[in-house]
Amino acid sequence: MSDVLTPVLSANWADDRAWTLPVYAERGGYEALRTAMAMEPADLITLVKDSGLRGRGGAGFPTGMKWSFIPTDNPNPTYLVVNADESEPGTCKDIPLMMANPHVLVEGVIIAARAIQAQRAFIYVRGEVLHVVRRLRAAVREAYEAGYLGPNILGSGMNLDLVVHAGAGAYICGEETALLDSLEGRRGQPRLRPPFPAVAGLYASPTVINNVESIASVPAIVRGGIDWFGSMGTEKSKGFTLYSLSGHVKRPGQYEAPLGITLRQLLDLGGGLRANPDGSSSELKFWTPGGSSTPLLTAEHLDVPLDYEGVGAAGSMLGTKALQVFDQTTSVVRCVLRWTEFYKHESCGKCTPCREGTWWLVQVLRRLDEGQGREGDIELLLDLCDNILGRSFCALGDGATSPITSAIQYFRDEFEAGMHTPSRELFPPAASTLFPQEVTA
Repeated sequence: MSDVLTPVLSANWADDRAWTLPVYAERGGYEALRTAMAMEPADLITLVKDSGLRGRGGAGFPTGMKWSFIPTDNPNPTYLVVNADESEPGTCKDIPLMMANPHVLVEGVIIAARAIQAQRAFIYVRGEVLHVVRRLRAAVREAYEAGYLGPNILGSGMNLDLVVHAGAGAYICGEETALLDSLEGRRGQPRLRPPFPAVAGLYASPTVINNVESIASVPAIVRGGIDWFGSMGTEKSKGFTLYSLSGHVKRPGQYEAPLGITLRQLLDLGGGLRANPDGSSSELKFWTPGGSSTPLLTAEHLDVPLDYEGVGAAGSMLGTKALQVFDQTTSVVRCVLRWTEFYKHESCGKCTPCREGTWWLVQVLRRLDEGQGREGDIELLLDLCDNILGRSFCALGDGATSPITSAIQYFRDEFEAGMHTPSRELFPPAASTLFPQEVTA
């Protein structure tokens, strides 16, 4: 089964001091940059567009097409912004990538900046991960010293300054326009679109915003070529990607594999589900294919191809490929409540459907979790979700409804049980915890 893995971004993670420039260079680091410097910007955009690379941050929008939206006749400067504000529950791929291999991101930034003819780029990192900020800044410093950043890069005449910016800790800043407001020094809140960032983004100038993994994949495409990249993945979802496997599995972690692999295969790679305390095998109950904001799937979806089309056909979204796996010991009501409490806390409050809707969702879910549900509470949850979905200012509100509606679809009986029995009695928390604690006298 190990031949299913396609280590590209993670190939050097086990190397000694993999995050340093000399070690990165030993594996061919910055060779793609030299190749890109000999290409015209338009040819770079065409290369990435023809490769089929799709955004790895959630929506799966074609990366090269996003680059091509930048107007060539705009008098304002062009900016490149990397969204490294990873903070959704269950999503944990960008942080280990930046810790273990920051130079692949730096190299990708330089190539992308050349493609869109930007002279200033930003990496917006979640402020809580100070260790990542420090490692990125060290890598940027090494790149400046080596002549990969700054004026006249490799004698090409291209100038580029790269800034690593630490955010202030708000999930909403993962939304690209809220990120831009935060980067400009304002409170992070989503902007009304149009105008779109490609026309009026950072400082009202043309801006490309890409996820960490999307940009980090570019050097490999430049180095390996379109055919090599297309040899992995599926027809419409090409290439390799990082799957974050967590929850009730024996070996959680990052698994880099082609798009289209199934959860069954990933579970085999991860050693399968954990064993029950009595030694018996656990049973898969539900899982998220792309983080907590995507609709839940169940054991019947074990063989769904984990690509954008396959997961979409199953009624969910591939999202950030954060595969959170839950066994039969987990209360779906309690799980959904915890996620919804997160979205309620992280709502920026700008729009009424999200600000008020997530608050009311939490109130109803808490009643059901405590076994104090009222007649009509399930219908009330669905009605609240219907009034939030498609009516909130950004995708945070929509994401908050996804686990609730899908959980009711697959596990309505548990919500009905919340009318009379607390979830802690049906599913004792001690049974589902990942880190059991010994009771001391």
